[in-house]
Amino acid sequence: MSDNASSLRMLPWFTRPGARGWRCDHAPLEVRDFHRALAEYSPTPLTELPLVAARLGVGRVFVKDESCRLGLPAFKALGASWAIHRALAERTANGEEQGPVTLVTATDGNHGRAVARVARRLGQHAHVFVPQGVHAHAVDAIAAEQAKVTEVPGSYDEAVRLAAEEAAALDAVLVQDTAWPGYERIPGWIVEGYSTLCAEIDEQLAAEGVAEGPDLVSIPVGVGSLAQAVVTHYRSRPSGHAPALLSVEPEAAACVLESLTVGEPVSVTTGETTMAGLNCGTPSSIAWPHLHRGLDAAVAVREADSARAAGDLAALGVSSGPCGAAALAGVRAALTGAGADERRTALGLGPSSVVVLLSTEGTAANPRSTTDQ
Repeated sequence: MSDNASSLRMLPWFTRPGARGWRCDHAPLEVRDFHRALAEYSPTPLTELPLVAARLGVGRVFVKDESCRLGLPAFKALGASWAIHRALAERTANGEEQGPVTLVTATDGNHGRAVARVARRLGQHAHVFVPQGVHAHAVDAIAAEQAKVTEVPGSYDEAVRLAAEEAAALDAVLVQDTAWPGYERIPGWIVEGYSTLCAEIDEQLAAEGVAEGPDLVSIPVGVGSLAQAVVTHYRSRPSGHAPALLSVEPEAAACVLESLTVGEPVSVTTGETTMAGLNCGTPSSIAWPHLHRGLDAAVAVREADSARAAGDLAALGVSSGPCGAAALAGVRAALTGAGADERRTALGLGPSSVVVLLSTEGTAANPRSTTDQ
C-alpha cells in the first residue's frame, strides 16, 4: 500500500517521495486577526514530551493540545467560527433577510457542537445530524447548545447527505466540514479557519528555540480538512525548511490512505471505531488535491494503539481523546517495529528531528473543557 510497499511490513502505510517539493497558495492572513478578536481566544498549549522523544529516537516531540479551544474540547471551533462569520457577512452583503437563519451540519461530534455553539452565540438556529455510533455524551453536548439534533441510523456519509437535503429544502445555510463538487466554498472557509492553529505552532516552536519549524507533523484525519489546512500552511512557503506531513486514520475508516494508494479519491465502507471523529468514508473534494500532492505519508492505526496513546498522554498531563491520541499512535506505528528504518528514511527523520503531534480533542471528562464561558 505504498510507493515502496514491497520493502515494508504489512503496516497500513503509504509514502510519496517528493511531497515536500510541492507548493500551493497560503491561507488568508485575516483569519488569525479574526480569531484574535474573539473574547475567548488564546493560543492552545504546545507541550514538550521528552520521554516520548527518547522512546521514539528523535530529538524533540511536542503535542499541540486542543483540549480547550474557544471554550470547547476540540479545534473545530476555529473553522466553524470563521466559516459562519463569512457566510453571514455574505448574506448581509447580498441584501438577504437579516433575521435568524438555520445553520445545518452533519457531525461525528465536535464540529456539530462548534457550529451549534457559534449559532447560539450569534442568535442563529442550528440543526445537527449525527450518525450512528456517536457517543450519547457528544449528542447531549450538542443539544445543550440549544441545537436541534437528528440522529441518523447510518454512517457519517449518510448523515452528510441528509443534512445537505435538509438545508436545501429549508433554504438554510449548510456549514459542512467536507466538500463535494458544487459545495466547496463554505468547507474552504472552514479549512481557512484551521490555519490559526498552524500559525500558533510556528510562534510557539520559535519560542522553544526551533526557528526552522518541525521536521514531522502528525495529523489525525477524517475527511481531510485539517490535513488540508496543515498541508496548505507548510507547502505555501516559497523556500526554506519543509517538514514531512503524516496523516493518521483508524483502520476501520482509512478513506484517505485508500485513496492515496489507488491514486484517486474513493469511498470506503466504515466500521465501528472509538475514534468517532475520524470515522469518515470519503475524502473532502477540496482536500484531496492537497492530500494527494502534499502528504509525505499516511498510516492507519488500531483501536488499541490509539487507546494506549491516550493513556500515555494522560500520564504526561495531556488530555487527549481517541482521535487526538491517534497522532501519537501513528508516529509510533511509523517509527517503530519492522520496517521502521525505511519509514524513517522516507520521512527524512534522524536523532535530532523535531516532531509535532496534533492532539485534536480532549477527553470527555477534561476539566478544562466547559459548556460555556
